[in-house]
Amino acid sequence: MRSELISVALGTVLSYVAGAALAQPAQNDGVSNPGKFLLAAPAGVDSGAENKALPGSVNAGKFDMSKWKYGHAFDAPAGTKLWNPVKIKLLAGGKVTGGTVNADTSPEQYCAMANAGYDFIWTEMQHSAGTWHDVKNMWAACPHAKAVPGVRIANANETDEQHALDEGALVLIVPTIRSLAEAQEAIKWAYYPPLGGRSSGDGQYHSSAFWGDVPGGYRQTINQNLVLILMIETLDGLRDADKIAKLPGVSAIFAASGDLGNFGGYKQGDPDYETEINIVHDAAIKAGVRLCGPFAWKDRPDFTCFQAGGGGPLVSSGVAAELGALANTQGKPEVGPYSGMYDAPAAGAGRRAR
Repeated sequence: MRSELISVALGTVLSYVAGAALAQPAQNDGVSNPGKFLLAAPAGVDSGAENKALPGSVNAGKFDMSKWKYGHAFDAPAGTKLWNPVKIKLLAGGKVTGGTVNADTSPEQYCAMANAGYDFIWTEMQHSAGTWHDVKNMWAACPHAKAVPGVRIANANETDEQHALDEGALVLIVPTIRSLAEAQEAIKWAYYPPLGGRSSGDGQYHSSAFWGDVPGGYRQTINQNLVLILMIETLDGLRDADKIAKLPGVSAIFAASGDLGNFGGYKQGDPDYETEINIVHDAAIKAGVRLCGPFAWKDRPDFTCFQAGGGGPLVSSGVAAELGALANTQGKPEVGPYSGMYDAPAAGAGRRAR
């Protein structure tokens, strides 16, 4: 009797799996009818595709990765406008502020900060006990708050960058960039091809609550809308600062006020310390990218993006008192989920502040 029950149960499971498999749409087969694969290799036959491309291929002859001509399947539609307010404001030369919260902050606390007047939220994952599950829940609580979701990860690596972007980050901060190679690694995992090597994954970024309905499509436009900030914090980072700042995909470089002192052995105001900061300054100016630093440097020449404060006491005392004239000065996209939403008071922890 027991064996019969197991057999019945197993049959039910197999029938369910088979039915579910049949119900799934074909993925990436490139044809409108998933039942036909007109250009497929014959069954059991070596097609020779490695040495000879199919007729009509752009990449003809023997396969050569180094000579591959990237296609146009994911080009943004002509005339597509930027929809990330931070990118818009940054490119216009406005002063951009990021309010800091730890990744283990409650969703309610996060949303209060996100609607308090900052341009983006600097979700802290380098020096935080929080997990990506925590981050996902915080961002999901108010995905279209006035401040867009941003995060500082631990270092340049595929895992953290993929997690950050798949959960919805529009601002990505990568710390302790020590070399040109490390900067290239940060860029590689931040951007989709052809600029980078980000893979197509799942995550809340493509839901309608986040960026699933942005003009032109997320996959087609995120490379243009992402803000990538690389932090120069060490002496070897200073050595390569000029080269790092000039890399395609770098939106801004950050002169790390604390760690440049930590790794250099001098404090703010010392000539050696100020030399370090000025090296980062000069690299940004020569490369034509934005220059970031602590909010205390909001009036320092050429600095236009800042890590501001954070935490419960700051919200209760008023972020406007901290930011002053920079509070609630977000970029104003003409299209996308942030268009037309900054001309009204904040809506607390609500989904939008219209």
